[in-house]
Amino acid sequence: MALRAWTLLPLALGTLGLGMSIYHWVEGLAWPDAFLNAAMLLGGMGPVNQLHSTAGKWLAGVYALFAGLVFIVLAGIMLGPVVHAVLHRFHLETAAGFPDRS
Repeated sequence: MALRAWTLLPLALGTLGLGMSIYHWVEGLAWPDAFLNAAMLLGGMGPVNQLHSTAGKWLAGVYALFAGLVFIVLAGIMLGPVVHAVLHRFHLETAAGFPDRS
């Protein structure tokens, strides 16, 4: 899992940087506030500061959808080995119709 996390770090940091840029340059928030808003959206919790411009609202909405998708991808790739191990441990892959690969 650590290797997968290390491999996915550029995707997470790039997405965070994109959100920070939107909040900083379009909405005029300071970098710490832009980081907080982008991190909260990327973590699935929602923005903190109120948006004032129409362009900022559109871009933040698109970023929120994109960040939610990235969150699902990151969680799925990170937890894939764990889910596979649990299925294998309880022999659920054969019960669920998956072929046995042993």
